[in-house]
Amino acid sequence: MDETFLLMLSNLLHLQNSLDPASSLLSPSSPSSSAPSPSSPSSLLSSSSPAPLLFFTLASLLSFLATSNSKKDSPLSKKREANSSPPPPTSSHFSVAAFRALSTDHIWSMDAPTRDAEWRSLYGLSYPVFTTVVEKLKPFIAASNLSLPSDYAVAMVLSRLCHGYSAKTIASRSSLDPYIVSKITNMVTRLLATKLYTEFIKIPVSRRRLIETTQGFEELTSLPNICGAIDGSPIKVRGLKLDRNSMSSYKCKFGYDSVLLQVVADHRKVFWDVCVKAPGGADDATHFRDSLLYNRLTSGDIVWDKVIKVRGHHVRPYIVGDWCYPLLSFLMTPFSPDGAGTPAQNLFDGMLMKGRSVVGEAIGLLKTRWKILRDLNVGINHAPQTIVACCVLHNLCQIAREPEPEIQKDPDETGAPARVLESEKQFYYFGESLRQALADDLHQRLSSR
Repeated sequence: MDETFLLMLSNLLHLQNSLDPASSLLSPSSPSSSAPSPSSPSSLLSSSSPAPLLFFTLASLLSFLATSNSKKDSPLSKKREANSSPPPPTSSHFSVAAFRALSTDHIWSMDAPTRDAEWRSLYGLSYPVFTTVVEKLKPFIAASNLSLPSDYAVAMVLSRLCHGYSAKTIASRSSLDPYIVSKITNMVTRLLATKLYTEFIKIPVSRRRLIETTQGFEELTSLPNICGAIDGSPIKVRGLKLDRNSMSSYKCKFGYDSVLLQVVADHRKVFWDVCVKAPGGADDATHFRDSLLYNRLTSGDIVWDKVIKVRGHHVRPYIVGDWCYPLLSFLMTPFSPDGAGTPAQNLFDGMLMKGRSVVGEAIGLLKTRWKILRDLNVGINHAPQTIVACCVLHNLCQIAREPEPEIQKDPDETGAPARVLESEKQFYYFGESLRQALADDLHQRLSSR
């Protein structure tokens, strides 16, 4: 017996003695008496006072509890408990009923900041942005004859994109087959990448948006008419199953299997062009030349109605990138990657890279918000649409001014400057003279302040 039980038993003895002194258990029995002792069990049970019976009832109960606790705390009991398998995790929190309770009942008991914080932790975006996505995708999901509610299907896919869960993990939590989860993920990401792409990822051709974008970059860099910043980033893909020759082309410069993402972002870190067409082993210049954006810029298909004059040069809106891209009339790159230029050129390079930094931050936000992009666990055929879908969701967050989490940017670019192709020479020569004019103008303006 433990000390606690002995103490309680002693207290009970004193209590019984005070209630019924005639039948005290603490008084010694008389050996000379042949009659039954007042303290014998028979006399206690036959006593007219309820105290003896109460005492034995409580003592028996305490004895049982003490024995149970000692067995529970015994090494053998602990060993059995350790060897027993834990109960299977419940899926009630991820069921349709649980989601419906959260989205219809519990949500109205929360204030807006608490509600939106809850939604961001679950699905990567606030409740108003979530409902926007659902409303825009609902007609297409309904047309697919999916047996699950549209908002639940969207929530399931957003949870996977936000946390990087595999189809098996989502399936185990929602009591669905992994194949069904993969099928729903494929459907929702395809809808995001096709039906919502043209609405939320747009080249800034309207005069109002073009002026807003160029002014935003000019406030940041003091360079006029920048309309975007371009960069590429490898997206790690898990479990690629390709032949040996193809496998090497997917190995990126950081040593892992990936596909290459190319984006152009404005000053608000909103993407206005996204391309996923190259394996991770391709370089940024090659990927750019294979993109639709490059074809539209070289063919003159994109017409930006905002032309300014700088030192006799007609300057149309242009994008900025690092030395991994070719210098062209519509794409400005640094003079030197190591600061070996003139004071005017070095000043230009510093400001240009400052403008380019927004796209690096935008990619960092993208990968932080949608953690599936850190280790993509979908088939290679579905990888491009999944990446583009995350870019659409990123823009929705930026447009809605969602809080920006702390980001982890890709390592700085290294390597030789991109070479210029013969077909690009006319764009290169004009870009070279334009870049020098912009550098001289910038140096003169900032030196005179």
